[in-house]
Amino acid sequence: MEEKELGGEKTIFYKKLFSLVLPIAFQQFMLAAVSASDALMLGFVNQDSLSAVSLAGQITFVFNLFMGGLTMGTSILAAQYYGKGDVTAIEKIFAYVTRVSFLISAVFFLASLFMPNQLMRIFTSEPQLIAGGSIYLRIVAASYLFTGISQIYLCILKNTGYAMKSMAIGSSAVVINIFLNAALIFGLLFFPKMGIAGAALATSISKLIEMLWAYVESLRENRIRLRMKYCFAVDRLLVMDYWKYTVPMMGDYLVWGCGFTMYSVIMGHLGSDAVAANSIANIVKNLIVSFCTGLANGGGIIVGNELGMGDLNRAKQYGGLLWKMAIIGGVASGLLLLALSPLILNVTVLSSQATEYLKWMLLFCACYMVAKAINMTTIAGIFPAGGDSKFGLVCDVITMWIFAVPVGFLAAFYWNLPVVVVFLIINLDEVVKLPAAIIHYRKYGWLKNITRELGERNRRFEHDRT
Repeated sequence: MEEKELGGEKTIFYKKLFSLVLPIAFQQFMLAAVSASDALMLGFVNQDSLSAVSLAGQITFVFNLFMGGLTMGTSILAAQYYGKGDVTAIEKIFAYVTRVSFLISAVFFLASLFMPNQLMRIFTSEPQLIAGGSIYLRIVAASYLFTGISQIYLCILKNTGYAMKSMAIGSSAVVINIFLNAALIFGLLFFPKMGIAGAALATSISKLIEMLWAYVESLRENRIRLRMKYCFAVDRLLVMDYWKYTVPMMGDYLVWGCGFTMYSVIMGHLGSDAVAANSIANIVKNLIVSFCTGLANGGGIIVGNELGMGDLNRAKQYGGLLWKMAIIGGVASGLLLLALSPLILNVTVLSSQATEYLKWMLLFCACYMVAKAINMTTIAGIFPAGGDSKFGLVCDVITMWIFAVPVGFLAAFYWNLPVVVVFLIINLDEVVKLPAAIIHYRKYGWLKNITRELGERNRRFEHDRT
């Protein structure tokens, strides 16, 4: 009888999981496809255009780190309050985070619009790359304002039972982006030929459409809405809880992201061949790892729902199933990357030296996929679902800033090791953090219900008013 019940629980879990994982993974894949299309299309223009946009894209990458921290903090609370059935709490969180997100977006908009040359000099000293990247940043700047609003709402949709709708909006924006990329880069149909500027304009237009669609979706019946009264009448207990879990997540995203950006700085000073090969390797890696990203996000939502309902045993059981799926997903992702490597090498338009670099980089990426999948599922999915958002921050500080970044700099500029060896060193951080993630998971400190009762929040709100 118990075996039958356990089998039923697994069936329910897998149905829930794949209803979330598949749309989220597809959306992540489509987002990575934008970078892939930029690289593929600009590679046909010339290698410098590809490298310039890749480096300029690091600013967007850093911006997305802030968005990632904000949305993860939102997801932690939204998933548990959705499990609890508290819609008012979710709307208050949504309103507050949207206000914060818009302010951060405005900073990136102004910096990219008025200081593009200074931003590009962080990543490279080559004049042609600075010039091309500056053109891209000035035009793509507007997309930050649109993204800052749309991403928060898409996060809310995923956590409140509308993952398919979130996927439809985000993926449609990506399809529009890819179409406009081709049209505006090469001047197809009646569009002007704009090269790098066309890639940037395509991104801004698609993000505007995504934001408008998200707003229209929020007006539909039974949707979480952006209520202006909650933007200014702050629920202090919810805000305190939000920052309690978001600050470590934001810190982790920034520590990890700035470390990853330092990898680009290291590779960016090893020549344009290294930059081009590293750009393609990272794009391919992001495409392949999309399923693992969906597994982490979708699994985190399910575990968060169960914790919000107070069912800790079921949440623990689901965590174990996610762990097994992470291993399977990691192995499958690595094998897929190995299988696709010959095709990738044939379709990319790179110099012979860059192609040789890329061959080894793809092999290294395939080998570390299992570690990447397990770390993502636990550190970015299961742990935050229960409010355990500090572990990832501590882990990345040690593995990236004490190991990968300093050793990478020494390997590149002091020991003068080959480019592919430098790439291998700076990508070992996932392997180094794996034992710590396994040990931390088995302590089960993440099994916590972090929601508050409505009466408690109302008493605090009335106290603040008086």
